[in-house]
Amino acid sequence: MLQIIDIPTEQTTAATDVLMALLAFFVTLKVYKAGKDVDSKKTMIWVWAFGLLTFAAAIGSIAHGLQMSKLTNFVLWQPLNLSLGIAIGLFVAGVVYDYRNFSLPNVLIPVLLVCAVIFFTVTVILPNAFIVFIVYEAIAMLFSFVVYTILAKRKKIQGAGLMAAGILVTIIAAGIQAVETIKITFIWEFDHNGIFHIVQMIGLIILLKGLQTEFRSRA
Repeated sequence: MLQIIDIPTEQTTAATDVLMALLAFFVTLKVYKAGKDVDSKKTMIWVWAFGLLTFAAAIGSIAHGLQMSKLTNFVLWQPLNLSLGIAIGLFVAGVVYDYRNFSLPNVLIPVLLVCAVIFFTVTVILPNAFIVFIVYEAIAMLFSFVVYTILAKRKKIQGAGLMAAGILVTIIAAGIQAVETIKITFIWEFDHNGIFHIVQMIGLIILLKGLQTEFRSRA
């Protein structure tokens, strides 16, 4: 029989993971609706990125929220880490697509997928080294933030400023997640993971607005 974990911060982390999954799924649908008739290639890059985030958050809610053996928990984290790794790679592909005026080198996505697999392999070999994911995400997000800031300054594409803002919120969220001692109590107790999810959801909403703005500018 499945039992909810009895650690308060893990309960709130699981709950915010559920909210993250629902929001990411909503964002996936909205991006598809906004872009499918405007730019199918860009749309599918972002739909896959947010879709994988939806899957990872759903798995995360189970891994954090239910009582299970260490082995079962370890097994659950494998598809989660792989999904996040690929999602971040696709995120970078979406950024490059915009920077290159809606084109993409054929080799880029395969290279990014290889990087994601390398990241995943490292997490399997060093399962407790979550800092590996933080570094991987930080490099990708810093690159993306710089690119969209440049695009916003040049006024090259619509929505670039919103994309830069959403990425900045994501970077702040990742910074919060990296500090394991952070805890707050607001009705319930939240640790660094729960706070990360809440901040990241704000970033997702801003990214959605940025993508919708760009698609509308070409509709």
